Amino acid sequence: MKPTAPGVRAPSMHRPHRLSRITPIAFAVLTLAASCAVQAQTTPAAPVATVDGPIAEVFVTATKRSTSLQRTPVAITALNAAALDDAHVQTIADVVNLVPGFQATGQGDHGVITMTLRGVGNDSAKTEYADPEVATFIDGVYSPRPEGASALLFDLDAIEVLRGPQGTLWGRNSTVGAVNMQTVKPVLGSNSGNVEAGAGSYSRLGARGAVNVPLGETAALRIAFVHEQHDGYVDYQHLPISSVASQRAAFIAGGGNPSAFQPINPNLFVTGGPKYSAQDQSALRLSLLWHPVPAMTWNIAYEKFADRGTPSMNLLQTPRAGTKLWSTLADVAPTLERDTNSVRSRIDYVLAPDLSLSYIAGWSRFSGNSTFDQDGGTQVPTSFATGATYQANNTVSSNYTNYSHEVELQSVGKKTVDWLVGLYYANEKNDIRFDIPVFNGTQQGTVAWQGSFIQPKETVASTAAFGQATWNVSDSLHLTGGARYTSDKRTNVGGNGYTWNYDPTVPQVPVSGSIDPRIPGQGYSPGVPSNDGVYKGNKATWLARVAYELDPRNMVYASVSTGYKSGGLQDGGRPYAPEKLTNYEIGTKHSFLNGAVKWNNALFYEKFKDFQFSAPVTNPDGSHTLVTNNAEGADIYGFESELAAKLTPNDRVQVTLAWTRAKLGQLIGGSNDYALPACSIPGISTCLDVSGNRMPHAPSLSMQFQYQHVFNLADGARLTPRISTHYETASSLSVFNLGEGDRQKAYTRSDIGLRYARSRSWWVDAFVRNVSDSKVKTSAMNAFGAWTAQYLPPRTVGINTGFDF
Repeated sequence: MKPTAPGVRAPSMHRPHRLSRITPIAFAVLTLAASCAVQAQTTPAAPVATVDGPIAEVFVTATKRSTSLQRTPVAITALNAAALDDAHVQTIADVVNLVPGFQATGQGDHGVITMTLRGVGNDSAKTEYADPEVATFIDGVYSPRPEGASALLFDLDAIEVLRGPQGTLWGRNSTVGAVNMQTVKPVLGSNSGNVEAGAGSYSRLGARGAVNVPLGETAALRIAFVHEQHDGYVDYQHLPISSVASQRAAFIAGGGNPSAFQPINPNLFVTGGPKYSAQDQSALRLSLLWHPVPAMTWNIAYEKFADRGTPSMNLLQTPRAGTKLWSTLADVAPTLERDTNSVRSRIDYVLAPDLSLSYIAGWSRFSGNSTFDQDGGTQVPTSFATGATYQANNTVSSNYTNYSHEVELQSVGKKTVDWLVGLYYANEKNDIRFDIPVFNGTQQGTVAWQGSFIQPKETVASTAAFGQATWNVSDSLHLTGGARYTSDKRTNVGGNGYTWNYDPTVPQVPVSGSIDPRIPGQGYSPGVPSNDGVYKGNKATWLARVAYELDPRNMVYASVSTGYKSGGLQDGGRPYAPEKLTNYEIGTKHSFLNGAVKWNNALFYEKFKDFQFSAPVTNPDGSHTLVTNNAEGADIYGFESELAAKLTPNDRVQVTLAWTRAKLGQLIGGSNDYALPACSIPGISTCLDVSGNRMPHAPSLSMQFQYQHVFNLADGARLTPRISTHYETASSLSVFNLGEGDRQKAYTRSDIGLRYARSRSWWVDAFVRNVSDSKVKTSAMNAFGAWTAQYLPPRTVGINTGFDF
């Protein structure tokens, strides 16, 4: 129930968009691709230059069956275990630079990461109200809450990032894409494993490993673990305390009663203990494979994740004199506790040589709490009740329980028609209490406003039926069609926002978990109306695609697909409508030099409707609330390209590129996180017309370059230096496009590494991340006057070593 979302639909104005605007780009790209493909198809079978073997073939599950990446007509980035290891990937935030058009935004108060793909995302997808536009799956099981996406990524076979709507096979909330993580499965008859440990900057310590244990001839167990920790990046500033006389003068000048004066209590400011932006995360996974008969395979896994780190911090973009960027004047000590228990199961049964049945089920339970300094020490108090604003964002409790069931029946092997049909059911039960105390001066001052948002029960039920078929007209021509029908129901019971009623008989102390605002006499009044309500909605999504293989090494495809994100309920029990996106896409996939060079491209145009814009707002009566309304949407188009080349047997290059244009439709939005002008729209105090603005987290151009070379040493040892460089143009950090404070300027950020491997069993790897110590903002706000921002981590140095057995 935390305020995280407003916006008001302005009068609709039809603005036709013509594909002719991008036709020159389309022609250029397609002409280049076609010329390469035609050359590959028509060149006589003469000796071809090689580089001693192809790049290893990658298989993906984007179509719910295992297919070669180069023969799958979908825009996919597939990262195998080696690529994840080289890039030191731990969370989704580490993946974004490896995928064209992918962004991740830090949201400190909940300690979560929200994702943006092809210019579409939702910075408010961290509460019980807002769902993400980029769906996350682990072994095919949907993870509905964003907390799961920021968990440690460990013992993975691969990560697949599917770009574009995936509403047919992958379901709701995959509006603009999906991320599917594939964990390493147990192997029958294998006694094997690996272990590694590392250290680095900010007292970083890490360890991870896995072991495979056979359990007879028909079963195997895999045990995997990980722990990562480092100190926080943010140092604490000491409060510059003025004299008691000047504090008294400031208090009286601010209208205070001289008899009520008291000196500032310096003990209210944090000077020690855990720092903001610290990591302390652990996870354990137990995976069991049972293969009792040739026709049946059952994979089941239990996973435990625990986070005892701290949230990221809103830092002053222009530090005060005598302070540094990575420091803060904190009056709220950071805490973060997140625990997740998950069970994922998949049973595959071969009914006949050309027919298989799968049952995929999942269950997870998340609980957490946190404390966060929302004001970021932006202002220095002049007295205990003047000169600054104290605001904490405290999650007193947050609990999510969800489970899902999916049954799939599909053809096996390549037939004239390859098909798949399925049924799906998912259920969530959520509750949350979120407190926001806002005081004048310090927390010993007077109440400016405070409230407690309590939602004891929110349920979500989603049911779907889906099917997809590919008609293999010939060995070269493939026509695919698919559809999904989804029915959603969301129910809020007993929820409300309780705000301070300024009762002079009640002591003015910050709201906390020890206060129950629902009890009369505590100084709080419930909102009217309550949050009780029911939302029901349904949606059909579909896909049409044609793919043509020019030859075994070159493919072109074109598709039209749709996706959507469910509507829901907001404060006051008011509904908001679902989002809808239609994607038009043309793509090419190429393999040259006997597979030593692979080049994939996608050109897309997306029509985004009913964008769910969410933010905390102040009502004209002074009350605060969370508002979610449907804006007109946005028009988005762009081009993505991925190139992997094995230049020699020892040299490898990877290049990714994304060019994107994302412009908002009609929208008048308000938010308490920004200083906005007075609003003429009824129901909101401040707002801004952002129609036509750039979508946030959508740079026009982003590029990633990776290169590594292998030096073969004596006795089979290898030395491998590598470099990875990311560049992107300037981007806005909110829909408001409020200038330099609200944008990240163009930047370059590089990582380097050096690995020494002794045969195949032992290795040591040294690395430097963010070599130039670039200051890269991921979010920004100016609600407290000066601009603050959250940033990607500063430069870090580390070393890991491990061995396989």
